[in-house]
Amino acid sequence: MENQTLKEAAQTYESHSVGNIADLPKVSTDLQLEDREGTNDEGKTFQYKVIIVEKQAYRVPASVLKSLKAILEDNADLKSFKVKKTGQELATEYTVIPLG
Repeated sequence: MENQTLKEAAQTYESHSVGNIADLPKVSTDLQLEDREGTNDEGKTFQYKVIIVEKQAYRVPASVLKSLKAILEDNADLKSFKVKKTGQELATEYTVIPLG
């Protein structure tokens, strides 16, 4: 590994944080879903799903998949949607809005 200056390292640094699907203005139904594993504050592992948009991972809650499934049953040709997030932590709710 080649030594870098702090400046060089900062300029090439890529964050590995995971965003939330509700952070995106528009989501394609054709994006690939990936399984990931994380560890909570208590040291317990958990699984979650993400999509990758422009090299950034965005978490996809199960409730979003459930809502999208219901929408697709009536509109199988849906190409995109957006997600609105309300509340925080355990009281968080997601609303899937079809876009076309």
